[in-house]
Amino acid sequence: MNRTLICQILNHEMMLATGCTEPAAIALTAAVARGHLTGEPTHVKILASVNIIKNAMAAGIPGTDCTGMNYAAALGAVCGRVDRQLQVVDDATAEDVAKAVELVRSGNVEMGRTPEPDKLYVEVELTNGSHQSRAVIRGAHTNVTFVEKDHQEVETVAQEAAADPITPQLIKETLSIQTIYDFVETLDPKTDDLHMIEQAIKVNSEIAKVGAEGNFGLNIGRHIRKSQESGLMGRGAMLEAVAVTSSAADARMAGANVPVVTNSGSGNQGITATMPVVSAAQSLGIDEERTFRAVTLSHLMAIHIHADFGLLSGLCGATIAATGAACGLVYLQGGGVKQIGYAVNNMLGDVTGMLCDGAKADCALKISTCVFTAFHCAAMALRDETVKPTDGIVESDPEVTIANFVKLGNDGSPKMDDLVLDMLLQKGM
Repeated sequence: MNRTLICQILNHEMMLATGCTEPAAIALTAAVARGHLTGEPTHVKILASVNIIKNAMAAGIPGTDCTGMNYAAALGAVCGRVDRQLQVVDDATAEDVAKAVELVRSGNVEMGRTPEPDKLYVEVELTNGSHQSRAVIRGAHTNVTFVEKDHQEVETVAQEAAADPITPQLIKETLSIQTIYDFVETLDPKTDDLHMIEQAIKVNSEIAKVGAEGNFGLNIGRHIRKSQESGLMGRGAMLEAVAVTSSAADARMAGANVPVVTNSGSGNQGITATMPVVSAAQSLGIDEERTFRAVTLSHLMAIHIHADFGLLSGLCGATIAATGAACGLVYLQGGGVKQIGYAVNNMLGDVTGMLCDGAKADCALKISTCVFTAFHCAAMALRDETVKPTDGIVESDPEVTIANFVKLGNDGSPKMDDLVLDMLLQKGM
């Protein structure tokens, strides 16, 4: 077991982001292009993959009242800070927002679907008179693979992208359920570099408080609280965690200008891999050290599943993060590697098939469903109850169950993505 490498994987696959990561990736691509343009951009052209388009259509852009990839690209082109990565437009002023809105409303932002096969692909081209620049992000939300200035490629960018040592293949070769469990059992927070886990607990807890106190989206978290007060829903660790996690997602999807720590490129998944475990630990009076280990296990499990699954899909990624959370909940309450495997089989025997129809307010509703299921499946696993290998896509080896789930996501979702995008575009949004 390479402890240093596992820490590097965690810190690579978790990062700070504000708002939905797909509009942020679009804004970041535009900001990169802006850094190579002579003069101010007068025209913006965006090409993006189906998954990027559907996830950028309805998600709020932090610090604005806007949604949509046209506004995200315009804002990134006007004021984006590349060094802030997925917090690229956090520092936008009212004047910056007004300039971006004017670019869009004047008809100078052009959008389209790319013919490129990548699920995560963003290309932004900026022009100013005879000057031009273009940037491409591919494969990951901050992975700049191509830049050109006045139709001449900037060579250093591709070299830097190729130098990234943490690849999906490396993650696949490094992580397994057993390896993750062994690492979590023996980790030392004082010597192992797990600063992103520390940040996830702190930062994602803060956005949960913001969501609970504010008026965001569908207010799923607040509705659960009101139902508890009316007697329709009970009180306990599970519903407390559902409310807390949903509140964080409410705020994020509405564009609250508050950061989150992501998992595998998704803020919602970072929230879902963190907050159910943190909330349950608080409700059950479990100490900080055990909580830290359980949150680490949750995030590593989500990263493990994503290694082959990819970052975007026609299947809802909250199911993956909630599978990680279910495993974290098992560990939190003393379960071993066998029970963690049962939790994987229970979750993927249940929530597999949840549709991803874009990033929007009701992502918080889907997350609430996944968190409820995580508690149910963890409780079953702790009692050595698991979906049988004769049933559906579940196998006796949970690693094979994961492989079946991945195959469904990769081979089964492209047609579904096309159908969903057609439905969204027919709305005239």
